[in-house]
Amino acid sequence: MTRPEISFEFFPPRNIEGTFRLWDTVQTLSPLRPRFVSVTYGAGGTTRELTREVVATLHKHSGLKVAAHLTCVDATRDETLAIAEQFRAAGVTDIVALRGDPPKGDAGFTAHPDGFASSVELITALRDSGDFNIRVGAYPDIHPEAASAQADVDWLKRKLDAGASEALTQFFFEAETFFRFRDACAKAGIDKPIIPGIFPIENWKGARRFAEGCGTKIPGWVIEAFEAAEKDGRQDLLATAMCTELCSELIDGGVEQLHFYTLNRPELTRDVCEALGVTATAPLGAVA
Repeated sequence: MTRPEISFEFFPPRNIEGTFRLWDTVQTLSPLRPRFVSVTYGAGGTTRELTREVVATLHKHSGLKVAAHLTCVDATRDETLAIAEQFRAAGVTDIVALRGDPPKGDAGFTAHPDGFASSVELITALRDSGDFNIRVGAYPDIHPEAASAQADVDWLKRKLDAGASEALTQFFFEAETFFRFRDACAKAGIDKPIIPGIFPIENWKGARRFAEGCGTKIPGWVIEAFEAAEKDGRQDLLATAMCTELCSELIDGGVEQLHFYTLNRPELTRDVCEALGVTATAPLGAVA
């Protein structure tokens, strides 16, 4: 099996305990030499300033290539581009450009009157404002707001054509879901990299909520397997085996890069990576 390139997603901490967990996650996973790590916004842009601070600190002290998430939610165009310039001033030119989820309690996304109406508008502005390396989201299962699977493919093509270099997918449970999406993208003329998003499941109930919220289909066999594993405390064993098998099938199908959603809980991600032959080396740097 070919050793894949890997990357990780982190989220900014909301309290002291979360800060320690983030730094522990960085120290655990940085020896695996990821291609890059990304740092999220909270829903509705709620952690915008924390994201900026974490991105700057990781860039300065960890030795990792850091990509900052940037969304269109609840900000004017000038405010959003000012944040991008703050990232650039801190030495970070990798951006994950997303429309973003609406603030909690809102029925759906509503653009700020003076803001970007879509991720395509944001990507275009970032492209025109300087030499950012832009990544975008993609949806192997139909996005809850999309009219069809083809609509998701067409929208991804618009984002890539607007200036993005590659796409990171939402997580999924079966390799065939990704392969079907990859084939549809190739048929539509998309030739830029599409990186599978991998979610090692630390908490099944939480993962099920995430999946239902973002439109990820949950196969019946997955539900049955976790319900059985919960009865005798085998959830971690099942999650590791299931995630490793998924990644192995993807690699066998020609995938060369994997992007892990860590939720700042690194152990299962580390175990899966090591099972795939991605072994630790000396840490890149100490986080101050």
